[in-house]
Amino acid sequence: MCLPGALAALGMGGAATAAGATAAATTAASTLSTIGTILSVGGTLYQGISGMQAANANAAAIEAQRRDEAQLNAVQDQRTRQKMASQIATQRAELAARGVQLDSVTAMMLGQTAARELSFESQSIRTTGVARDRELSASARAARAQGASSLLRGVISAAGDLVTAAPEIWPGFMRGEQRA
Repeated sequence: MCLPGALAALGMGGAATAAGATAAATTAASTLSTIGTILSVGGTLYQGISGMQAANANAAAIEAQRRDEAQLNAVQDQRTRQKMASQIATQRAELAARGVQLDSVTAMMLGQTAARELSFESQSIRTTGVARDRELSASARAARAQGASSLLRGVISAAGDLVTAAPEIWPGFMRGEQRA
C-alpha cells in the first residue's frame, strides 16, 4: 500500500487533499443547487398545470349543470303549459255545464285572461332559465380564466426561478463571457 494514499485516507494528506476536498464539496454543492433549481422549476410548472386542470374540471362540471338545468327548465315550462291547458279545459267545461255559450263575451274574456296567464307563467319560467343559464356560463368562463391564470402564474414563476438560479448553474451567464 502506498503511504501518501494511506495518509490521504486518514486525513493527513496535506494541502493537495484539502484542495481536492474543497473542489469535491464545491462540485457537490453546485450539483445539489442545480437539482434544487430543477425541482423548484418542475414543481411550479406542475402546480400551474394542476391548477389549470382543476379549473377546467370545475368549468366542465358547471357546463354540465347548465345543460341539466336548461333541460329541467324546458320540462317545467312544458308541465306548466299542460297544467294551464287542463285548467282552461276544466273552466270551459264548467262554463258549458252552467249553460254559458263558449262563444259569449264572458267565455271569450275568461279564455283570453287564461291565455295571458299561461303566456306570463311560461315567459317567467323561460326568463328565469335564461338568467340561470347566463349565470352558469359566466361561472364556467371565470373558472376557465382562473385555470389559464394558474398556468401562466406557474410558467412565470418557473421562469423566474430559472433566471434567478442561472448564474449558479451556468457560471458565465450574465457576466458577458463568451465562449470561443
